[in-house]
Amino acid sequence: MRVHIGTDHAGFELKNRLIASLTAKGHDVVDHGAFSYDPLDDYPSFCTDAGEAVVADPGSLGVVIGGSGNGEQIAANKVKGVRAALVWNEDTARLAREHNDANVVSVGARQHSEEELEHLIDLFLAEPFSGEERHQRRIDLVARYETTGSYDQGAGSADAAF
Repeated sequence: MRVHIGTDHAGFELKNRLIASLTAKGHDVVDHGAFSYDPLDDYPSFCTDAGEAVVADPGSLGVVIGGSGNGEQIAANKVKGVRAALVWNEDTARLAREHNDANVVSVGARQHSEEELEHLIDLFLAEPFSGEERHQRRIDLVARYETTGSYDQGAGSADAAF
């Protein structure tokens, strides 16, 4: 699987470890930066670059890393078509994919050990989307809102009450 990865200085060391680890596990990893350690760099462009690459590369997934993962998730989610999930334990890693078909995982390098984060990312990458109708319906509603600014399909539609 192709994995697009991006981080700022807070996740720089982890990113380099993950690139080696994920490559060894057979993934094709594309690095969207940071490419050198700069304690004053800004995370948004690294995260949106990774998100844009995921959207442009169907079947791929993304990883964004920061100190907490919060800002990185927010930045990645600004890309139309990205469903980025902040992951902090095994359940959130699995459910992000199983229920939400998240295509980008966000993690906080300062919140867990590198080993824990590698494990959570592995779980995220391995978990398939369930495809259950109720989950797909909800994803479709979010995508509709992202595109139109409304959940409504128009006056008189069956789901106009949303």
